[in-house]
Amino acid sequence: MSTKHPFSLDRREFLVSATVLAGGMALGIRAAGAAARPALTQTGAWASDGAEGNEFSPWIEIAPDDTVTVRVAQPEIGNGATTQVAMTVTEELQCDWSRVRVVSASIQRNHLEKGVYAIGFQPFFGGHSTSDPGRFQHTLQLGASARERLKAAAAARWRVPAGEIVVKDSVLTHTPTGRKLRYGQVAAEAAAIKLEVEPKPKPRSEWRFIGRKSVPKLTIPAIATGRAEFGIDVQQPGMVYAALKQSPVHGGKLRSHQPEAVLRMPGVRAVVVIDPAKTRRSPVKQQATFGFGDTAAQSGVAVIADHYWQARKALEALPCEWDAGAGAQWADERQIYDAARAKLGNTKSIVMRKAGDVTAATGKRVVEAGYATPYSENAAMEPLNATALVTADRAEVWCPTQDQQQAYWVTIDETGFAPEQVQLHTTLVGGGFGRRTQADDVRMAVAIAREYPGHPVKTIWSREETFQQGRYRTPIVSQFRAVLDDDTGLPQAVSADAAYIGTSGTFQLPLGYYDIPYFNSGVIPHVRLATTNLPIHILNGAWRAPCYNSHAFAVETFIDECAHAAGIDPLDFRLKLLASWDRPWSDCLRVAAQQAGWGQPLPRGEGRGIAISCWPLANLHQNGATIATVARVAIARDGAIAIRQIDVAFDCGSIANPDAVRAQVEGGTLFGLNAVLNEELTVKNGAIVESNFHDYPMLRMADAPAVNVHFEALSGHERMAIIGEAPVGPIQAAVGNAVYAAIGKRLRRTPFRTQDLRWS
Repeated sequence: MSTKHPFSLDRREFLVSATVLAGGMALGIRAAGAAARPALTQTGAWASDGAEGNEFSPWIEIAPDDTVTVRVAQPEIGNGATTQVAMTVTEELQCDWSRVRVVSASIQRNHLEKGVYAIGFQPFFGGHSTSDPGRFQHTLQLGASARERLKAAAAARWRVPAGEIVVKDSVLTHTPTGRKLRYGQVAAEAAAIKLEVEPKPKPRSEWRFIGRKSVPKLTIPAIATGRAEFGIDVQQPGMVYAALKQSPVHGGKLRSHQPEAVLRMPGVRAVVVIDPAKTRRSPVKQQATFGFGDTAAQSGVAVIADHYWQARKALEALPCEWDAGAGAQWADERQIYDAARAKLGNTKSIVMRKAGDVTAATGKRVVEAGYATPYSENAAMEPLNATALVTADRAEVWCPTQDQQQAYWVTIDETGFAPEQVQLHTTLVGGGFGRRTQADDVRMAVAIAREYPGHPVKTIWSREETFQQGRYRTPIVSQFRAVLDDDTGLPQAVSADAAYIGTSGTFQLPLGYYDIPYFNSGVIPHVRLATTNLPIHILNGAWRAPCYNSHAFAVETFIDECAHAAGIDPLDFRLKLLASWDRPWSDCLRVAAQQAGWGQPLPRGEGRGIAISCWPLANLHQNGATIATVARVAIARDGAIAIRQIDVAFDCGSIANPDAVRAQVEGGTLFGLNAVLNEELTVKNGAIVESNFHDYPMLRMADAPAVNVHFEALSGHERMAIIGEAPVGPIQAAVGNAVYAAIGKRLRRTPFRTQDLRWS
């Protein structure tokens, strides 16, 4: 499949610009015809009033001391996104890696320069692959163009042909004479050079850094020494703190409060009310990634004080009454899930995939089963927070966001300001997992700061508020039915209905369901897959690998049930279903199974289970990251479950940094493991019950099994697909399938800790 990116890197259509900055070189690429960049003041603040200052390149700088600074649009959420961009530049620039640093690109600058950083798919979003083809090629070109300018500058100084100069580790060497210059020594001269033709990046066969080196993330030294700035670390002159409480039932309203009861408490400055009706709207057409649907301010109240603890204690003492609204009708989560099941198979279901006629299939063996996954919290280590300064004519925000574009436009929407009046500073993110994508946390911080103008206000959501005001995993209940062929045992027909629970269509995705090759390759002649929705008040969000995390559990558990009903080994059953699909799928299954010792005998009470899936869009050839997982579990007679071993084989095409990929596969696998074993939010009278880690179990390091990541199934395809979300799905089904292999109990809902696994 060919994808046309909005920023084409046809070398006849882009412009490379170099400028002198403080004795060094700054380099940028912009599309032909794009707006020239405005000036910056010496301090780096925007000179939107036209004040004179040094022109500053958007992308890459080389300083006199050889420091190379790369600006990255994507937030750093711990996945090493910024490091990979820097690696890509370094591959072509051939600079000294120890002198490379990364900084966050300005979303405001992107707007003012009409998309100067808008390269590739969702360029400001932390959660997609940094190796998007458009963005990847762009950064390679940056490095190549900078390198050739440096060589030309050295050649001019030495009066020799540029072809006689080689570069390595930020040093230019004239081969015949051995003369040397550092990059920083000629950076200013290089900035004045205009090349007749921009260089073409070298072919992959000549790469020596990308895919060949495993380097630590560039953020690690600052994190290890405490110098890194996360959102909760932000300090600003004159800053005050806010503690926030929203309606316990999502969508409820503040009926009354008594601010006089706390205004005289130590340090308290103000009590402010957040009224969703007071949201201002910017006249500028919004460009938020996810729109404003689920970012709307919730009814709430906040206490502002000199210090956070003063604000929190006063908030706890503040008398408040809430009108729960219509959401209170839901007595508990069981009532919600039963209502969703009642919608399965209704006439308003949307058919996502249809082939043949499922009613025409005949066979003696019919497999039917229902599955369910619950509300889950993202449970990031850093509580939600943001610092906002709102004055009469501008707003400035410091926040740990997964999507700069979303946070920027939500701020514009909440203040009513023009984009030129809003500045966003992106910090490091202490865990996102999808929670920090919609920017409702940013909106609430800005709404509070609006009520206390002229002061930077740091709003910190308590852990309890973070848990109970989440944007949760979309619960899904589903029902599957298969008719197996009497001769081969393979399905002749598969029909399924899946019901999403929640308010947000954005996070009701069929990935891992309708797109799985089992249902698209033609091996199963009759297929009908449908979806429906139960809209309720509890808010949903982009919980890691949205909806795929649940669909993969249901689909791969059902496929396992079909295999056992047919009397076929679950590995062989899957290989038969995938026989006509892309080879890497089968390769992943075989590698994971072989490395896990598939088929070897185990003690009584132990079993292995296998599962496979792909994120995103599995029905496209050579697309996404395919993950096959084998789990080995041991079930004690009293029902205690232990995960003995996990083996994962994957294909994402190619990889840039092996250690970073391994870490992402391990992290995604353990994230999914915690979900299948432990995670479930419950509901009482419309409100979320769990409030902190004491009643929301998390996998402890002592309980985490070894995760063996195997690279042998990598296909070498040129794509470098997103890898961090794909492992979340298969591990859940693999564990459940292993439990069945161990004790003969089929688990069709999560979490497993709430179910009876005793055996004798």
